[in-house]
Amino acid sequence: MSGPKDVVDGVREIAKAMSVTLKTLVTEPPITVQYPEEPVAVYPRFRGRHELRQYENGLERCIGCALCEAACPTHAIHVEAEENDPDNPVSPGERHAKIYEVNLLRCIFCGDCEAACPVEAIVLGHNFELASYERRDFILDKEALLNPPTPNIVIRSDH
Repeated sequence: MSGPKDVVDGVREIAKAMSVTLKTLVTEPPITVQYPEEPVAVYPRFRGRHELRQYENGLERCIGCALCEAACPTHAIHVEAEENDPDNPVSPGERHAKIYEVNLLRCIFCGDCEAACPVEAIVLGHNFELASYERRDFILDKEALLNPPTPNIVIRSDH
């Protein structure tokens, strides 16, 4: 059976806990972001949606080597290479990626594809808006990878 001393000790402990809560509520600003009206701050090393890069002259960086496909631990990337047409090249190399697909349902966003690419063609961007109602929307084809949407983000400091 608990006595009056236990009740007083319990009330004292609850008051201490509530004082910490109230002090934090008053002294610290809220961390809630009114997204999508306000941009979300992400760290520079954040790994989001995949993007295929291009050179300034419009040529694709991807040379169809499929090293990203080989490096992917979940086999989320599929690359089929094709020879470049000398009259109308797609990439500066001898080949280019005819088919380039990333399955976001399998991807674990580890960045191994980015590290394996010798020409820095595939990168993990900062876009985190990946929700969809259809499974087929999670397979990004070459066109979707070359034209990524612009995310509403701000890059925050790394510390």
